[in-house]
Amino acid sequence: MALRIGRVPYLHAEPFYFDMARRGMAFYELVPSAVAVAAANGAIDAGPVPLVDCLRLADRFEPVAGFCVASVQCAGSSLLYSTRPIAALAGAYIDVTDEAATTLRLLHVLLHVKYEVQPAAYGPLQAARDAFLLIGNQALRQRRGAPGFPYTYDLGAEWHAWTGLPFVFARWMVRKDVAAKDKALLEETLYVGLEDGVEALYQVAEPREDLLMLPRDIVTYIQGFRYYIGQSEQQAIDQFQRYLQQLEG
Repeated sequence: MALRIGRVPYLHAEPFYFDMARRGMAFYELVPSAVAVAAANGAIDAGPVPLVDCLRLADRFEPVAGFCVASVQCAGSSLLYSTRPIAALAGAYIDVTDEAATTLRLLHVLLHVKYEVQPAAYGPLQAARDAFLLIGNQALRQRRGAPGFPYTYDLGAEWHAWTGLPFVFARWMVRKDVAAKDKALLEETLYVGLEDGVEALYQVAEPREDLLMLPRDIVTYIQGFRYYIGQSEQQAIDQFQRYLQQLEG
């Protein structure tokens, strides 16, 4: 039976899937907030699980080596658009895309812990709001700002300026009961993706009209990510979890 893979349809995730179809893996297109749900329901065998859901799924899923999605400094596609400075969002109504999982929790940490402000409410995207959050390709298309919202904040950059660390948005996880040979195949395929898939994006010659990006924009964006957990990424995970515990306490 083919491995069932959660495929996040974002530009920065494309390298992961570069060699999977050739190896007979089956794709299920899912935004980040839906990946953990599909994993919990048994609909997929593996995928880039939002960091905030990894611990919750640890009884059934395990990491695939150290593969992850992490921004080095600027995330480029986790953007908060605001009518006022971020430090002045006390009492604000903030709309968030339903695609977000870890990014939403990062926003909570930044507002409540870093800036010590308490918004009035978070809600779904709609016309009237004080600020709104976009992620992924949707944010890339609007990366130059939004009319009526003079302030734009890159949440990866906000985190890095605060902690000096990268930010880990997701980790690749696989079901523990998947056969060892299939786990090894997945790991090998992800390594190929990080070699050949990233290189393919560097060699793109045509603009991406769907993202309003030129080839040089794509290269700059992809260079802002790390796809494997090192010491600084692990430190970032630990720090983020401490902040989440602080919020919940």
